[in-house]
Amino acid sequence: MSGAVVSLKNRTPGMRREIDLADLDFSNCPVRDMMQQIGGKWSTLLLEVLAAEPRRFGELRRMLPDISQRMLTQTLRDLQRDGYVNREVFPTKPPSVEYSMTDLGRSLYQPLSQLLNWAEANHDAVRAARLRFDSVDS
Repeated sequence: MSGAVVSLKNRTPGMRREIDLADLDFSNCPVRDMMQQIGGKWSTLLLEVLAAEPRRFGELRRMLPDISQRMLTQTLRDLQRDGYVNREVFPTKPPSVEYSMTDLGRSLYQPLSQLLNWAEANHDAVRAARLRFDSVDS
């Protein structure tokens, strides 16, 4: 890709995208660049939580008890850097911080929620396929 923005608005939903791999610049691939961030272990869960309503840091920490404070901070910073999440500091003592979804984040969440629904609906089938594959491979 030459750096041009490609509009997919007129594409028919559910239709397979036709891409000539010979013309892609893999060092500047928009799909890889964006999927690397939102495909992270915690990014999708944070976007899911923030899609419902703005949350304070402590709330997010309690909602995702397996995430370390350092990882939560870093993932929120990465999502903020990409424009999906907004961070607002309130002048209280001590200062409180609230995270919310931006318009860009909401536009991402629409197709992402379809993937999340698909994952929930098909998780058992994927796990069964893995077991079948691993038993043949052994």
